Amino acid sequence: MSFQSLLNRIYEWRTKHISNRNFLIVASLAVGMVAGIAAIALKYTVHGIQLGLDYIKNFSGGTVFLFLFPIIGILLTVYYVQRFRRGKLGRGVANILYAIAKKSSNVERDKIYSHVISSALTVGFGGSAGLEAPIVVTGAAIGSNTGRDLRLNYKERTVLLAAGAAAGISAVFNSPIAGVIFAVEVILMEIAIPSFIPLLIAAATAAVLSNLLYKGQLFFLITQGWQFKAIPFYILLGILMGLISVYMSRTTLRLETFFKARKKVWQKAIWGGTALGLMIFLLPPLYGEGYHTIENLLQGQYQVIFQGSWFAGYMDSPWSIFGVACVLVLVKVLATALTVGAGGNGGIFAPSLFTGAVTGFLFAYFFNLTGIIELTIPNFIVAGMAGALSGVVHAPMTSIFLIAEVTGGYALFVPLMIVSAFSYFISRYFEPYSIYTKRLAARGLLLTQNKDKKILSGMKIKNLLETDFIPVMPGDTLGQLVETFSHSKRNIFPVLDAEQKLIGLIQLENIREIMFQTELYDTTLVRDLMSKPNITIEAGESMVEVMRKFEEYNTWNIPVIDQGKYLGFLSKSTLLTQYRSRMAKQDSTVA
Repeated sequence: MSFQSLLNRIYEWRTKHISNRNFLIVASLAVGMVAGIAAIALKYTVHGIQLGLDYIKNFSGGTVFLFLFPIIGILLTVYYVQRFRRGKLGRGVANILYAIAKKSSNVERDKIYSHVISSALTVGFGGSAGLEAPIVVTGAAIGSNTGRDLRLNYKERTVLLAAGAAAGISAVFNSPIAGVIFAVEVILMEIAIPSFIPLLIAAATAAVLSNLLYKGQLFFLITQGWQFKAIPFYILLGILMGLISVYMSRTTLRLETFFKARKKVWQKAIWGGTALGLMIFLLPPLYGEGYHTIENLLQGQYQVIFQGSWFAGYMDSPWSIFGVACVLVLVKVLATALTVGAGGNGGIFAPSLFTGAVTGFLFAYFFNLTGIIELTIPNFIVAGMAGALSGVVHAPMTSIFLIAEVTGGYALFVPLMIVSAFSYFISRYFEPYSIYTKRLAARGLLLTQNKDKKILSGMKIKNLLETDFIPVMPGDTLGQLVETFSHSKRNIFPVLDAEQKLIGLIQLENIREIMFQTELYDTTLVRDLMSKPNITIEAGESMVEVMRKFEEYNTWNIPVIDQGKYLGFLSKSTLLTQYRSRMAKQDSTVA
């Protein structure tokens, strides 16, 4: 029996025996299991690569491998993408948001495995990026393709896509609550209460598998709680994290633009990988995700930021520790941008946590050095992590629960809330869009936050085009025009030149008074009667812009052109009919 035959039998059985709502729950369980296994496989693969490379490095005793490994990882990733993916990978969560808005939540099937392979090569060999974005894309692809194979509709497919993303975050961090909240805050934006159930089931399933197959808490926080007198300092840290988040977002996107402008793939990989290798060689804490550094800082082993670096001779100086920590905050984002820009695959989650942790450390360390106040450094490390993630991703709730879950720092909920809220507020003030959504917003493609835009984005001009308007030529006589009127059901006639370019319009009501003056039939020409169109629609315009034009010009029919050439008309009534149909389809509850 072929795979397609099996799917057909499943579809026939479930339509007879199980409702869509219950079937969606079963499907979310399956998505959670597969996405959880994918996340665990990715973690094991990266861990295995790192163990092997550590053995080589320790056996040879050469720190030069800190320079070579990241270059090798990027070159291997680029080879994989060019050889097996034809140069196309579609990195980042932004691609998932785009798929929801513009592709009816259909994610390419190859993303189920391509991001696992490419990110394992990049991060496993020391690329300065995280695994979270690749596993979100992988989980979303699993959910989307499951929904498509099982013939679920757009709304149900979107829920499964989000369930896969939630399961990925849940498994990679052992944090099911944060996984669900991430799916709601970043992926879905809008969600009905019944849709929470599939998200919860998928995230819980992935968390159970992760605990069974990959035990261990990511970070261990030892704290006695927080002090009331430290609240003003948590507020200051939140403001600082907001500013640093803006720096991270802008720097990342600018470097991304710089690398995209360079078309020579292998040249980018070599030069970018070399620059990255040099940075890691000078500052080894930049190697990989950076979680080892965070864990050591939480345990009070501050000299870890000097480990293997050229600055190791200064590790006994408190102000040297502070200075190197400042440098790490500034250059981590550069290392991440180089990793991805050179051709590697990874996300901003881990770099945000690293930058936030180091910032929180140096913030508390500075005040402790000056003697102004004695702050609990681990608390500020944890709060800084939440602040960085909140500001960069614009997901404060995800940040709060994720950090509480991965550190066990539930006693710090209030500081986490303060720092996350202030960081989010400051970041949003300077950057209205997150690092995931800024480029989509600039292209007019950020639609998941607005139901009207989301529905309009799914409507194509070519599918709504009306072509039964009879064109006339500027040299036609009034008599010929009247003859054309008798064969048309429309009261608008486009005037086209010899190259089929739209040069004017004839509207029946504007010439009604002279239509029956037969003495003018041979002497009056169309060019004398036509009027210039006051508004047109380009074939490539977004439907959001089209709707704006209809409202602004208070008209019911607008001609559509492609580089001046006439294609047809777009009718407001047709557009509204299609819009209402799609609105009813999306608002229908999952039966």
